[in-house]
Amino acid sequence: MLENYFPVLMFIAVGLVLGGVLLAVGRILAPHKPDPKKLSPYECGFEAFEDARMKFDVRYYLVAILFILFDLEIAFLFPWAVVIPDIGFFGYAAMMVFLAILVVGFVYEWKKGALEWE
Repeated sequence: MLENYFPVLMFIAVGLVLGGVLLAVGRILAPHKPDPKKLSPYECGFEAFEDARMKFDVRYYLVAILFILFDLEIAFLFPWAVVIPDIGFFGYAAMMVFLAILVVGFVYEWKKGALEWE
């Protein structure tokens, strides 16, 4: 019974050992020369002046959720486009209904001002 799980355990062991070896080699061979430019903040362009646990505006989360929503829409479009000859008109109609629902939601969010970043 255990010989059935041996390949899985070997895969996990090899992955852990290889990951550890690569991290150790990177730590040993990487240059360690920090300078002020390298350690300065680069994403926002200015020094942090508040606590890291400050509250974000709700609009930030709304835009993130909308991005995920429309990103998933594209993830559904690629496989559909590949198999469109096989699924025929029914598959085409189903995707048009899906896209129509998403467009209605997008227009609703647009009209409500959810995409406005004041």
